[in-house]
Amino acid sequence: MKNEFKKTWKSSKKVKNQRKYRKNAPLHLKRKLMSAHLSKELKEKYNKRSAKMKKGDKVKIMRGSFKGKTGIIEKVETKREKIYVTGIEIIKKDGTKRLTPIAPSNLLITSLDLEDKKRISSLERKK
Repeated sequence: MKNEFKKTWKSSKKVKNQRKYRKNAPLHLKRKLMSAHLSKELKEKYNKRSAKMKKGDKVKIMRGSFKGKTGIIEKVETKREKIYVTGIEIIKKDGTKRLTPIAPSNLLITSLDLEDKKRISSLERKK
């Protein structure tokens, strides 16, 4: 598999090619892929379905072994397309705890961190 990103790529039915696109995409495009659905209250308030994830947002885990748990985003890793949530840890064999990476598609944003003026304007743009 070639490790290059093609700007002309539109879409593909093949999952292999979709994964390849996501893996080889530049960081400015990967950032767009780091979004999750908003809760019902936030959907009604901002008239949007999803928003980009940011450190400080409160999220609920919808899939996986930590399903149903909530926490605040501690770290957003754009390069790996993973989110780290406080309190969502695994215990390693030697007894140390480590934050577990979670895919943004498995999360639901329950409250937003609105300290950034640009983020507020981008959320309220659709009204």
